[in-house]
Amino acid sequence: MTELEKLKAGLPYNFYDAEVAAVKANAVRLCQEYDAIAFDDEVALDAKIRELFGSCAGAVSVQQGFRCDNGQNIHIGKDFLTNYNVTILDIAPVHIGDYCMIGPNTLISTVGHPLNPKGRRDKLAQAKPIHIGNDVWMGGNVTILPGVTIGNNVVIAAGAVVSKDVPDNSLVAGVPAKVIRPLDNNIEN
Repeated sequence: MTELEKLKAGLPYNFYDAEVAAVKANAVRLCQEYDAIAFDDEVALDAKIRELFGSCAGAVSVQQGFRCDNGQNIHIGKDFLTNYNVTILDIAPVHIGDYCMIGPNTLISTVGHPLNPKGRRDKLAQAKPIHIGNDVWMGGNVTILPGVTIGNNVVIAAGAVVSKDVPDNSLVAGVPAKVIRPLDNNIEN
């Protein structure tokens, strides 16, 4: 298998591989092009973010300073909003539901590295997809780790590090994030 095939299969892969690096280079280029667009040119910003993302179901508002590793692995629902300096390391797919808001300086990362030094010296990584439900609000400086699933109607407090799945209708906070209390859901689905 090529390193890119290993990556897509969820196996450990070498992130220095030329094919893998080319995917990231393309995403970096598109993010730089996005940042170069005037902040008030909504038409050009929308077109560029739709070129970068794999799919967008509706309105998109991504503040500049956005970064990603692929872009095509990001799939978002209706009415999506991020604040400044959001990073989505989408080596594996990231699915974000409808009516989601992401606070500034948030990191959503599908990629991890070995705990042993030999694996890190060998430049190995492994990716796990992330799934985020509808009506999720992440405060500033949130970190979402690989393989996490976040339910619907979830609020993640500022500074939280989410390392485990989060059930529907929950407020989570802390490092690592834990459910603080349930949330009412006043939306009829």
